[in-house]
Amino acid sequence: MAQALNIAATEAPQPEPTEAPPSALTAPSADDGSAERGPSIFSLPLAQLRFSDPVQWLKLGWADFQRCPRIGLFYGLCFFVMGHALLALFQKAPQYLLALSAGFLLMGPFLCLGLYDASKAMQTHTHRPSLRASLAAWRPTRSTMAIFAGVLLILEMLWGRAALVVFAVSFNTMPEKANLLAMLFDPQNIGFLITYTVVGGVFAGLIFVTSVISIPMIMDRRVDAVSAGLTSIRACVQNPGVMLFWGALITGSIVLAMLPAFLGLFIVGPVIGHATWHAYRHIVPAPDSVT
Repeated sequence: MAQALNIAATEAPQPEPTEAPPSALTAPSADDGSAERGPSIFSLPLAQLRFSDPVQWLKLGWADFQRCPRIGLFYGLCFFVMGHALLALFQKAPQYLLALSAGFLLMGPFLCLGLYDASKAMQTHTHRPSLRASLAAWRPTRSTMAIFAGVLLILEMLWGRAALVVFAVSFNTMPEKANLLAMLFDPQNIGFLITYTVVGGVFAGLIFVTSVISIPMIMDRRVDAVSAGLTSIRACVQNPGVMLFWGALITGSIVLAMLPAFLGLFIVGPVIGHATWHAYRHIVPAPDSVT
């Protein structure tokens, strides 16, 4: 009897192991992707600006210039040399007046990398500001800076080509250098002046919106060129009036500094460079404050 019960128990079917639900074995793929990608650049909070902020940025830039005048004067000398180079190029190719001026403004932010580094050092106390450190500020992000510079260079070349087309359509021959300004501001050429100004304004605005805080952001946060450019555009779209005012302040200050034989660039150039760092740091939160 006992032997029969043992045989029956042995032959009884055993219950099959139940499978765990898929959610218990693997996490959802969406969670895995979000953990790897991290927060989007579009989720980065940006400051709401007031019209008094650009003036405050200039004050902070002037304070930084006073704290490290040797670094500022070195870069001021660079701006002075660039101004005379611009003048020499204008004498040879006056049709590129606005485009060459844009090139001057385009090279400025990259030349100011050293000034951004000095302002960052004084603000965050990461290192002592020095001319040697400022000259090497581009090295950690040289590949990203090269990509961003290439994009701006393409815009600059398109601007120059557009300026040449406007000249070619407006004049049968290139105006002579002796009476160039008189011909350009002749009331009969008002259509040319309007078209030339509109074309220049479109390209200048595009370059400004894309690069107003991009370069200090690349240097500081080590982000890619696309993220920096999109953040700069977001800042301008979010605060259009203030950023337009800031661009007008930069343009007006540089124009006034260029009038006395470019001597004003010794001071104005470095101050704007330092101020641009403070503008970026005000608009974009510090990396350790982002949650």
